[in-house]
Amino acid sequence: MTLATKPQQRLRRRRRVRAKVSGTAQRPRISVFRSNRGISAQLVDDVEGRTLASVSWTEGALRDLKPTEQAGEAGKLLAQRAQAAGVRGAVFDRGGYQYHGRVKALAEGAREGGLAI
Repeated sequence: MTLATKPQQRLRRRRRVRAKVSGTAQRPRISVFRSNRGISAQLVDDVEGRTLASVSWTEGALRDLKPTEQAGEAGKLLAQRAQAAGVRGAVFDRGGYQYHGRVKALAEGAREGGLAI
């Protein structure tokens, strides 16, 4: 019997999610990465393999906020950048993380910003 570490378990969940979720130019994938210090996300067109827009917690406006507020504002900022790139809707890839807390706040912030998820 093999024992998987937490990162290995998350990667297994991530692969399971990615097998079902794929982004296109019209409806890209929102890829989320969450660390202990912050959160980042990007809009990915999987057909062409390129990033359309991204946001990270290290940006000036987000750096001094509390974690959940930071995630919500990051979602709104990502939605603004997506609309500037001509994207109106997206599919959400939670990256193996639970849809709870900061990950959920990012998704709700993107919805509030006008992105259809």
